[in-house]
Amino acid sequence: MSENEQAGEKTELPTEKRLRDAQEQGNIPRSKELATAAVFTAAVVALATLSGPVANSSREWMKAALSPDPSLLDTPQALFGHAGWLILRLMLAVSPVILVCLLAGFIAPVLMGGLRFSNKALMPDFKRMNPMSGLKRLYGGEAVAELIKSMLRVAFIGGAASLSIWHSMDSLRGLLHQPLESAVSNGLGFTLKLLLATGGALALLAAIDAPYQKWNWLRKLKMTREELKREMKESEGSPEVKGRIRQMQMQMSQRRMMEAVPTADVVVVNPTHYAVALKYESGRMNAPTVVARGVDEVALRIRQVADGNKVAIVSAPPLARALYRESQLGKEIPVRLYSAVAQILSYVYQLRQWRTGPMPSQPAFEIDEFGTGAKP
Repeated sequence: MSENEQAGEKTELPTEKRLRDAQEQGNIPRSKELATAAVFTAAVVALATLSGPVANSSREWMKAALSPDPSLLDTPQALFGHAGWLILRLMLAVSPVILVCLLAGFIAPVLMGGLRFSNKALMPDFKRMNPMSGLKRLYGGEAVAELIKSMLRVAFIGGAASLSIWHSMDSLRGLLHQPLESAVSNGLGFTLKLLLATGGALALLAAIDAPYQKWNWLRKLKMTREELKREMKESEGSPEVKGRIRQMQMQMSQRRMMEAVPTADVVVVNPTHYAVALKYESGRMNAPTVVARGVDEVALRIRQVADGNKVAIVSAPPLARALYRESQLGKEIPVRLYSAVAQILSYVYQLRQWRTGPMPSQPAFEIDEFGTGAKP
């Protein structure tokens, strides 16, 4: 398989940015089966739990609806208000069940991917009007999955209902010989069992559909290698641009560093490969500070600027290498190098004050370049 064909396949998992963008656009995993099972089961449980209060409220409502005030016949205009009052009482009677169903309707989306409100999801999508897209939805993999779910729905619900009826067949036959109140009570008990079995079947179907919808959502959001590279460039910047920015930053840093060389007290060199410019102000600094450092071409430039501005240049190869390796630009030198640098600065100060007589000689000192006594 060619590289272009591999790049065109969606083989890469979606990035955090792609997932976040999809959620902002309202594209989140949803399972209709989970929502249906949650609402249906919650309604059945609410009816079983709140059957007493709901039944009492319904009975009172039935009495009020079937025994209207005879005075309403003399005032027909009051019938509209009476009808509205009856509707309101009916809603209040079944309001506990409705509230439980609404709560279950919110819980199902939270379990899948959370509640997301996006204006973009309300905007018309003209791509859905494409006939080819419609054919893919009708005859593609999504249609096959929906067909399988429909078959499973019929099988699960039908099987659960059949088993409930089969196990309760003797009880159902006995209802014909029971008093009315007992028959109604036992009949409602059988109805509750049938509804609970149906809710269990819907829950089983939701347990299959919810993971599938999550997997299918991630599958649709998969990315090709080209998309992944493009996103990395957009989020982190093009490597060429980042390289150019780093180059400009290095140039600006070197420019500022070269501007600070004339203010240095001494430049310690290697003598050709390393150069470290040091500055010390008594009373303002706790220790000498590195104002410039570099190797090879940068070191040569530091020496040239120092020579042009009459800054003392001292050759101390081990000390120069140690300073370059262990110090940082704009920071004080390491404590272990205090003694050696103090000898260098003392020598430089003697040179500044020298006028006549023998010229001060450079101090000879030994320093452990690597700080451990070991050699590279």
